[in-house]
Amino acid sequence: MSKTLTSPKNPRSAVVTGAARGIGRAIATELVGRGFQVIVTDVDAAAAEITAEEIGAAAGLALDVTDEDANHQMAARACTYAPLGAWVCNAGVGFDGTMTDLSSVQIRRLIDVNFTAVVWGSRAAAGVFRAQAAQGVKGGDIGIISSLSAHGPVPGLSVYAATKAAVLSLATSLSAELKKDKIHVHAICPDGVNTQMVADMNQGGEARALIAAGKFLQPQEVATALVEMFGTRRVYRTLPAWRGAMMRISSLAPGPMMRAVPLIRRMGERKLKKGLAS
Repeated sequence: MSKTLTSPKNPRSAVVTGAARGIGRAIATELVGRGFQVIVTDVDAAAAEITAEEIGAAAGLALDVTDEDANHQMAARACTYAPLGAWVCNAGVGFDGTMTDLSSVQIRRLIDVNFTAVVWGSRAAAGVFRAQAAQGVKGGDIGIISSLSAHGPVPGLSVYAATKAAVLSLATSLSAELKKDKIHVHAICPDGVNTQMVADMNQGGEARALIAAGKFLQPQEVATALVEMFGTRRVYRTLPAWRGAMMRISSLAPGPMMRAVPLIRRMGERKLKKGLAS
């Protein structure tokens, strides 16, 4: 159970980015169920508003996570509902393809949304948490969506995987930097998740087959695992844990891992044909 203090007598607000659908929506729903005044944010303002109404959130608002000032403004807006208690950097893009096949626009978008925006969101949240502490409202949680791909080589997702490795590294360092302020930072590293982002990947591409070879998760599984870390000292968690162990081993010996890729890809392709990962 989340240990972050939130109750009718001591309410806290929460901001979830990219929360109109998928993992973000599941996280927002989880936080609503735990008593937070949740602000559903998304680049699609209409979708954010609809989701907020459907899940009982406090508001659904537009947010361009790549805009540093907009993140600070959203953090201040959340405080008009209740002191900020949690900020979840969920918004992300997942263009698949090799580094040489991706367009320059796609590469820049991957870096801007998946990494730089996490820096802006985390900075905005940390600033508010520190200001609140001076007023006697201590602590808070920052959640970051990383990926299993952060732990090792994933051909066909090289740039995406690099951004997820970057935010995992950011989370571990931030956790140490903010510890004295009682601000907890947590990253979740899930295997493939049943979301529109994965569905939109090239159906015949290498990345889609490699994802299908693993454990295909539902958004709610990721949401619950992330929020369960709130209020604790746990910095990151991989879902499922055994896949994380395998990926970390592969990063230590990428040569042998790459020789196994054709076999793993064929496993994924068979699962896709049987409809087990769709």
